[in-house]
Amino acid sequence: MIDLLGARAPRFALVAGELSGDLLGASLIEALRRRYPEASFYGVAGPKMAAAGCEVIESIETLSLFGLTEVLPAIPRLLKLRTTLVERISSDGATCVIGIDAPDFNLGLERRLRNRGMSTVHLVSPTVWAWRQGRVKTIARAVELMLCLFPFEPAFYGEHGVTAEYIGHPMADEIGEPLDRAAAREALGLPSDAAVIAVLPGSRGSELKYLGETFARAAAEIARVRPAVCFVTPIAKPGLRAGFEAAIGRHAPGLSW
Repeated sequence: MIDLLGARAPRFALVAGELSGDLLGASLIEALRRRYPEASFYGVAGPKMAAAGCEVIESIETLSLFGLTEVLPAIPRLLKLRTTLVERISSDGATCVIGIDAPDFNLGLERRLRNRGMSTVHLVSPTVWAWRQGRVKTIARAVELMLCLFPFEPAFYGEHGVTAEYIGHPMADEIGEPLDRAAAREALGLPSDAAVIAVLPGSRGSELKYLGETFARAAAEIARVRPAVCFVTPIAKPGLRAGFEAAIGRHAPGLSW
């Protein structure tokens, strides 16, 4: 277990990928600050983490890539970024390094920093218990502590000699009591008695770019079979709304959305 009790003002380096990581990172910062009021935070972060008090040295958008067509051209840039982060974090006295999701990038970063004697933590376990279990060896070399969202995960890691703790999903504390279904529908302007389908295309611009048409066409096909159905879509970033609405207009016009 990583012991920070001797650090009066610990400095945490955080590296998050995608908007989901930004949400998790913001909740983690708030929890750590309650325990270590004088702590400071910096790293690869998004707007939620920044609002929670994290100094942004690189935008979270840097790691928000989708599919081989985006990842392959970005490999030289990502390798350079990882090298830059290793040098920056290892030289400026960070107390602990916390990678948040993005395991393909963060586990390599954490391993390099751990080899330099730094304390490393990873939040959100890769699904090694479901497939490619050999990855647990990489995790064992990279992190001192794995923070898990599911209660069964620590036992799996314990069988492989990796220290892990179940923390639950930080967002669960923000959801509160279950919403009344009728009130929720009223708030969203949805019919009280219609079947409603949530369409969830993702939070990355590239996901909407490449998959928006497919989602819209699928909705149109469902509506053809079940004309009374309604659709609802949460948009993670306001700037993505216009593109998805354009796909709906072209491929699913006239639907209740």
